[in-house]
Amino acid sequence: MLMHVLFIYFKCQYFLIDYFNFFQALDKKKNITLQHLTFFFSLLLINFIDQECININSVNFVREKSKISLFQLLDVYDLLPFDNPDGGAWKQGFEISYRGDEWDQQPLEVFLVPHSHNDPGWLKTFDDYYQDQTRHILDNMLTQLSLDDRKKMIWAEISYFSKWWNGIDEQKRAMVKRLVKAGQLELVTGGWVMPDEANSHYFALLDQLIEGHQWMQTHLGVKPSNGWAIDPFGHSPSMAYLLKGAGLRNMVVQRVHYAVKKHFARQQTLEFLWRQSWDSSPRSDITCHMMPFYSYDVPHTCGPNPAICCQFDFHRLAGRRVYCPWKIPPQPITEQNVQERALLLLDQYRQKSRLFRSPVLLVPLGDDFRYTESSEWEVQSTNYQKLFDYFEQHPELHVKARFGTLSDYFGALQRRLSSAGMSLPTLRGDFFTYADRDDHYWSGYFTSRPFYKRLDRVLEASLRATEILFSLTMAEIRRFHGDGLTAAGYPAREHFQKLTEARRNLALFQHHDAVTGTARDPVVIDYGNRWLFHSLMNLRQVLQSSAHWLLLFDKSQYHHDQSEYFLQMVTFDPPPNFCTFLNICDYFLFCHIKFKLRLMSGLVRQLRVEFLWYGTRTRVNQDKSGAYLFLPGEEGAQPYSSSEAPLVRVSRGPIFSDITSYFRHFTHTVRLFHMEGHAGKSLEVSNLVDIRSENNRELVMRFVSDVANGNCFYSDLNGFQMQQRRTLAKLPLQANFYPMTSSAFLQDSTSRVTLLSAQSQGVASLRPGELELVLDRRLQQDDNRGLGQGVTDNKLTPSVYHLLLEDRRVGGALPPNAPLPMTSTLPLATATEAQSLPAARSSLPCDVHLLNMRTLDDESGSPYQQVALFLHRKGFDCNSAPHPPPTCKWSHKMRCTHLLSGTL
Repeated sequence: MLMHVLFIYFKCQYFLIDYFNFFQALDKKKNITLQHLTFFFSLLLINFIDQECININSVNFVREKSKISLFQLLDVYDLLPFDNPDGGAWKQGFEISYRGDEWDQQPLEVFLVPHSHNDPGWLKTFDDYYQDQTRHILDNMLTQLSLDDRKKMIWAEISYFSKWWNGIDEQKRAMVKRLVKAGQLELVTGGWVMPDEANSHYFALLDQLIEGHQWMQTHLGVKPSNGWAIDPFGHSPSMAYLLKGAGLRNMVVQRVHYAVKKHFARQQTLEFLWRQSWDSSPRSDITCHMMPFYSYDVPHTCGPNPAICCQFDFHRLAGRRVYCPWKIPPQPITEQNVQERALLLLDQYRQKSRLFRSPVLLVPLGDDFRYTESSEWEVQSTNYQKLFDYFEQHPELHVKARFGTLSDYFGALQRRLSSAGMSLPTLRGDFFTYADRDDHYWSGYFTSRPFYKRLDRVLEASLRATEILFSLTMAEIRRFHGDGLTAAGYPAREHFQKLTEARRNLALFQHHDAVTGTARDPVVIDYGNRWLFHSLMNLRQVLQSSAHWLLLFDKSQYHHDQSEYFLQMVTFDPPPNFCTFLNICDYFLFCHIKFKLRLMSGLVRQLRVEFLWYGTRTRVNQDKSGAYLFLPGEEGAQPYSSSEAPLVRVSRGPIFSDITSYFRHFTHTVRLFHMEGHAGKSLEVSNLVDIRSENNRELVMRFVSDVANGNCFYSDLNGFQMQQRRTLAKLPLQANFYPMTSSAFLQDSTSRVTLLSAQSQGVASLRPGELELVLDRRLQQDDNRGLGQGVTDNKLTPSVYHLLLEDRRVGGALPPNAPLPMTSTLPLATATEAQSLPAARSSLPCDVHLLNMRTLDDESGSPYQQVALFLHRKGFDCNSAPHPPPTCKWSHKMRCTHLLSGTL
């Protein structure tokens, strides 16, 4: 049997294909036993319309044509005043009233969902959290749910769950499977972690989702149906798209700007269908529930009044180690007080219910690392069950409450909506930038710890390259040695274990306190040294070994000892005067570099690069910038100045020319490659930043152009799609910074300036023609979000960009309400001219990106004979097109059978 390639290519019109149906169809054609197939996730390809390239001017952006309302978050931002009046008990909201007879015909149905949010690293390392808390939480869960079938729980982090699973015996594993099958325990989202949705690239988001789902499929035989993202600091539609493609039907989010929550609550749109910006149909819709209040802890989940809700967190009973900040502790439920307590709680339930369109209510019961002690289960379940029994015994209250899971809740919600003939509204857009109170915008973490954000992308690129080469090597070995056999000297199992470890380490770093740079110093060191750097070294070994095998004509000459060289590199010395050093700057220089760039049309654009400092607030008792928050000083950005003239090096050569400026806090290089084609049409801009001598400062690089973009610019979401941004004067400066995972651009009717980035960071366009990036942050104090420290572990940090300037066709400006900005074809052509695929009859089309070629594993952890091939078809704005056109072809109506010969 030859090695099967599971070729994943879905056009937009058909992309919602359940993976089990796909496997079953494959099984019928290939006679592959389903039990041998480990779960893989199919990356869904975007095909905006059935044409070679989309022309934005020809698209009709249809508004409301049905009973279902559709709204854009950009429009909501234009509408909101972003004031913050005191809302009373619900400080960030409003007073909620009800008559009391709203539930006479349709009783209120309450699902109390126990949960425990376990960060895979934050104040402690992953292993320390597991040893001190998480393993006890899971042990208690198993015991308590087994004792009473009315008890239920949800769990999200597969990284912890798999570690715990490895340490329990077969009897306990069987108990877990019974609880999952009975619906008492639900694994939600199924990712390796609960990932950050601002800094993470979609390759890594997808990879951690694959790793978690594959583990669930292999060990439990289940797949998740519901997403649970209660702690990422803002939410991206890219994640919603990946979840929908993985077969999830519903999701829950929490950290959304308090003003947006308030608006949604008034409109009863806290539950909606989240739709992708490019999709005019419901194919990409996923049902989303937005938690309405400040936090996911018990005081902020039962209703609008946290002082009352805290009284129903029985873990805070008098004498226990947690207390209520509002100074009114919970009371044990007795026959004497059950009526008063039940009616007080019901009032909160009813008020919260008025914010939704359905009489089905979701009430989470948990917090960070809850249920560490078995006694917490006892006090919560015993007291709540008495309240539930009271509701049951008094039908005149028209309420039914019980413990439940997300599946229980969303199942009841869909039944109620269907029976009432109701539909949820539809939303497009993203939920950045998050603010939890006042003007405290969480735009600082877009850049915090940039050294590790860069290391994350290096590991991601190394993993992708190694995955592809390893898969090709395994295919070649099997072809060379016969079906099912491997080469005697090639350590396939050992390499695959290193590959799996790297997958999981990259996945772990996508956690919303890891790649964000918001963990404590020892935890960051643990992430960097133990997880990231260790994986990079292992991947290098696998990469070299795989390349060695593939390059050898005589395979018998392969040797596993990588201390022996198998390639000899030829080097040459540069000719004399290759580099010239110039000192061209004045003392006390305000540093900037000017360019004039000429487009193919002959249009000349002015471009200037500036460097600036942001400070933080200085008043006493005033909140200041920290790992999460960006709270700049009232003076705003100040020009970077140098008391010493920098050294400037000008290099000229046949391959490239560059200018490097050496300043005290950074080294700045602009390089132009002398190459034919599209690689020679961009400038490479790089910085080497070191601000370890500074206190409470943030270094910014600003590009200033004469592009007339108004108050609009575009940044990417997870490297997957572009999102229009609007700089709003009614918002504070820090609110106008957004995440940029890999690209951003400015444009007007005649030209576009695009910046491609090799690392994630914060980006803004505070004035027309400007694009500014925060390069590094050094902050001495905590910003009161739980971390308990500043950000002072800065390192010498590189950052790399490509700057592109393109013509746009006349009249090529986006329509005012266009939901879908797209990149042009030039950024892709700049990145790679053509990607060839082994066993393919031709190179991949221009608009198809080979995302990954992932060897699947069998149940023993060894490499399997099947590979998941992930392709991403991208959409482009043809108002900007490269000249000359790329030599590759477009994927118009491309079929898999046209590309592959069928097997490897």
